[in-house]
Amino acid sequence: MKLIIAMIQPHKLPDVKKALYEAEVFKMTVTNALGCGQQKGFTETYRGVIHEVNLLKKVRLEIAVNEDFVEPTIEAIIKGAKTGKIGDGKIFVLDLAECIRIRTGERGPEAIG
Repeated sequence: MKLIIAMIQPHKLPDVKKALYEAEVFKMTVTNALGCGQQKGFTETYRGVIHEVNLLKKVRLEIAVNEDFVEPTIEAIIKGAKTGKIGDGKIFVLDLAECIRIRTGERGPEAIG
């Protein structure tokens, strides 16, 4: 079992969801996030005052998958999120020690679905 965490551009979320559905990955958690990487932010002027914006809006996807869905999930995220420009995002793959479905008490790969 793996936990896949992806940080993507907010406007790419519909494309990523579509690619995940095509890869038969339907379960995910989506959270709004702020962060910066290689983009380093930007400056803007508001009423004559310069503001440095170094935390940019991102969307964080968390997807728990069984081993046979790891690569299709990664490929789907890349397919939906890639523009080829700085700021496309990152994907992190972590080992998932345990998963428990609260409703039924199922554990392990059966609980992920």
